[in-house]
Amino acid sequence: MGRRLYVGNLAWTVTDQDLQDVFAEAGKVESAQVIMDRATNRSRGFGFVEMANDEAAEAAIKKLNGRDVKGRAIRVNEAQARSGGGGRDRDR
Repeated sequence: MGRRLYVGNLAWTVTDQDLQDVFAEAGKVESAQVIMDRATNRSRGFGFVEMANDEAAEAAIKKLNGRDVKGRAIRVNEAQARSGGGGRDRDR
């Protein structure tokens, strides 16, 4: 199973394909997704990349954290498990 990485500080113009291309330098990419705001259909400035294995993920973190992509230094680290916070109050 692959390892999921968080990619932050993305320029608004970065696409899924841009992430795929940049992370392919570090190893096999299973998936790459820029998170979009549903209301505005604009990038929220972060995304997730799933690398094929641990070695590729480690290489991506070391090689790409701080790398300039479309004018911004991206942040790359291991994605944290999603907590129950955020969003609307589901009990109402």
